[in-house]
Amino acid sequence: MSPIVLNIENMVCPRCVLMVEDLCKNLNIEIKKVELGKIELEKEVTGSKKQKLAQELEKIGLSLIESDKKSLINAIKTAILHQIYYSDKALQVNFSEYLSENLHHEYSYLSRLFSASENMTIEKYIALQKIEKAKELLSLKKHRISEIAHQLHYKNTSHFSTQFKELTGQTPSQYKKNPSQERKMLDSFHQSQDFETK
Repeated sequence: MSPIVLNIENMVCPRCVLMVEDLCKNLNIEIKKVELGKIELEKEVTGSKKQKLAQELEKIGLSLIESDKKSLINAIKTAILHQIYYSDKALQVNFSEYLSENLHHEYSYLSRLFSASENMTIEKYIALQKIEKAKELLSLKKHRISEIAHQLHYKNTSHFSTQFKELTGQTPSQYKKNPSQERKMLDSFHQSQDFETK
């Protein structure tokens, strides 16, 4: 029997997982597990309880996803965020293969769906997320720029520096000296045009 899953939009960090677990417990919803982007249930939730869950999720900036296409877009984002922010292992394949294998769809389909919904390509979304992670690492001032480039799996430091400047208007060195530029929330990129490439 296939698992009963509710897909949740905007779950981007481990803290979101804990909040959703608490919320389900308070609503007496029996869960098997909660992961980034989804709740796996012991049994189906319907009617007023599902409506209450949706309302409570909205209060903490999350939302239930009802459409299959929206669920798939959320799964793409979750897979990318997980790899960039939370995985200790470097990808052994490129992102297109990683997404295709994990989400069981041809990459060309995922790419078209994502671009149509988010007004940016998957590649652009990946680049933006890498730059946000780089900003976090640069602001800690514990890592050399070459180490950050390596950690984020850039081909070389030059490629990292070029992309960083293209998307932020500063070099990594400039940002490291004065990390005053506001960082973006992980789930806010499709709502903003701040990072259009020049």
